[in-house]
Amino acid sequence: MSTPFQIKIEENRVLRGNLYPSRNQSRGTLIVCHGFKGFKDWGMFPYIGETLAEDLDVITFNFSFNGVGEQHLDFTELDKFAQNTYARELEDIDVVVKAVQMKKLPIDKHMNGDQLFLLGHSRGAGVSLIYSFDHPETVKGVISWNGITNVDLFTKEQKEEMKQKGISYVYNGRTKQQMPLNVEILEDIQKNSEKYHILERVKSTQTPVVLIQGTKDHDRLIRGSKQLVENNPDIDWIHIPEGNHTFNAVHPFQGTTEPLEQAIHETKKFIYFILK
Repeated sequence: MSTPFQIKIEENRVLRGNLYPSRNQSRGTLIVCHGFKGFKDWGMFPYIGETLAEDLDVITFNFSFNGVGEQHLDFTELDKFAQNTYARELEDIDVVVKAVQMKKLPIDKHMNGDQLFLLGHSRGAGVSLIYSFDHPETVKGVISWNGITNVDLFTKEQKEEMKQKGISYVYNGRTKQQMPLNVEILEDIQKNSEKYHILERVKSTQTPVVLIQGTKDHDRLIRGSKQLVENNPDIDWIHIPEGNHTFNAVHPFQGTTEPLEQAIHETKKFIYFILK
């Protein structure tokens, strides 16, 4: 069972999350970051929280501008989605980290903020890596599940439209929504090009990183992972046979899959090796 919480960052900006408390003596805290068009209650994420909360306290949360509001399962705040910059997502991670460290989560539980790990899926993995580059003393390890290595996820046409009209759209095949993208997202990427240059910054990171990737993940993400390990050979790249971008999990959740179980197993192995 999880305990829901929310943190009001500022007016009209709320971060909603769930804490899955460790079933045993907690050895650390794992913060799970969803990806683009993702949310904490999508498909596999509650299952991940429950399953990994064996010797760890696990937090799943919605980025405050991810577009999902109080209903938890629907994109009812597309005006916020349109403004969801990487800068805001990095701020959100920092809010969660500090809440753990300063014991400010509205939960009656002591959490281990000294052994803190980030697990990110897709875009969430890229943001987790960037956060770890900026906070090497805080993050003990990063687990990338089918993660991005290039923050520019937009087509040439989308970027041109954002520049010309101030807004473009990305289609959500699951919800059939045209989801808006304001030009400030593009401006944030351009303004912070060095800060967000994952492939360059990974060369000097000392934080342990593991890439866990399905063999049937998107080609561009597989190519990005190849570049990442070429730039830092200390990074382990684990291949999950027949796993797609969500390790074959779907939404609504229809139960676990073999690739998902393998990804969870490799995640535990990585964390426990660091904690040994």
